[in-house]
Amino acid sequence: MRIIGLTGGIACGKTTAAATLRALGAPVFDADAVSRAVTAEGGAAAADVAARFGTLDRKKIAAVVFHDRAALAELNAIVHPRVNAALDEFLRKSRASGAPVCVLDVPLLFECGMDALCGETWVVSVPQEEQIARVIARDRATREQALARIAAQMPMDEKRRRADAVIDTSGPVEETQKRVAALYAQARERADR
Repeated sequence: MRIIGLTGGIACGKTTAAATLRALGAPVFDADAVSRAVTAEGGAAAADVAARFGTLDRKKIAAVVFHDRAALAELNAIVHPRVNAALDEFLRKSRASGAPVCVLDVPLLFECGMDALCGETWVVSVPQEEQIARVIARDRATREQALARIAAQMPMDEKRRRADAVIDTSGPVEETQKRVAALYAQARERADR
């Protein structure tokens, strides 16, 4: 089974790329969705997160961790082991199903070393000003908040440098979908070899 690592910066279009891959039949592991589930009320990491941050409110926690790298590291230390356990289960099920290709949709793919699991990595990307505008519109954030969130991640230049494929999502959605579909077809061909 060929494993594709899908990543990118905040508000760069990973959701669109992942949805396209799902529509094409690829099993997709959504690390953000797992992270939200394990930190929600009753989730596997909820008690630890609440004990450390005094809340489960994602916006309140974000206000802390996007300005404090030590707090972000603490949050990651709580959440990542639970995400990794879910990832192991996803890979087991994907292999058992006989899927030729699966996708790991992971914002921190390179930062967490998960790219080592992948046969290839794809990065979705937009120019920084467009990224800032998307964060402001999507999250109702200020420019300062958007910049802090972007700065908390690996620089996009570094992600693009490490990627096997870069998907520019600044054009129409249909262009992104076509590019993703073409890359997926190529990955399926490589998996069949």
